[in-house]
Amino acid sequence: MSGSFGSGGGWRWRRGRGEDCQSERARTLDDAEPGDRCVILRLRGRGVTRQRLLDLGFQPGREVTVLRNAPLRDPIETQVGESFVALRRDEAAHVFVEVRHD
Repeated sequence: MSGSFGSGGGWRWRRGRGEDCQSERARTLDDAEPGDRCVILRLRGRGVTRQRLLDLGFQPGREVTVLRNAPLRDPIETQVGESFVALRRDEAAHVFVEVRHD
């Protein structure tokens, strides 16, 4: 999906590149629960946040595990490969994942 700013002053989504994220189990990483094993489908956004996520190893096709939430649910601790990464929820909202039920 790609976004655009409409004349109504709000953000709206239109169909596009993110159609693979429409499955029943697809969601953003900030909605995943501790213990969930997920596969990254795609990253939303551009610029610094997207580049930071890529640099941290959040790349499409990689597996990520949600380990735990901080007491106020922000940040969340994840594991990507051998790395442990704490993400703020607003950053995790840029990562579309599919939860694995193995």
